[in-house]
Amino acid sequence: MTVPEGTRERIESDPYCERLGIELAALSEGYAETTLVVTEDLLNFHGTPHGGAVYSVADAAFAAASNSHGDPAVALETNVSYLDAVETGTTLTATAEETHLTRRTAEYEVVVTAEGDRVATFRGRVYR
Repeated sequence: MTVPEGTRERIESDPYCERLGIELAALSEGYAETTLVVTEDLLNFHGTPHGGAVYSVADAAFAAASNSHGDPAVALETNVSYLDAVETGTTLTATAEETHLTRRTAEYEVVVTAEGDRVATFRGRVYR
């Protein structure tokens, strides 16, 4: 199925994502990919990407995938496991896939990668 008209434009107009530099790379029903280039201003005091930046690129993919059906979806719960750090200049790619869908709720798994290597795993559930 296709994403309802206007949905992609609404998702791409997110001011928080724009501020961080998160871009929507792909969108279809129940699926989304977002990207974020790790810049100096996204580093923590260890000199590695802040967990909040990694979480944000995953959360943006989760939000896009869960709202791709055209009905409003809001997060009920999320969790993230950080697996590896990356260097400045690296592009993070978050791929969200719907793993469960009902009339009222849905679940998503988001894998964050850098150059094909898994950096984080995110899971989220929404109310629709």
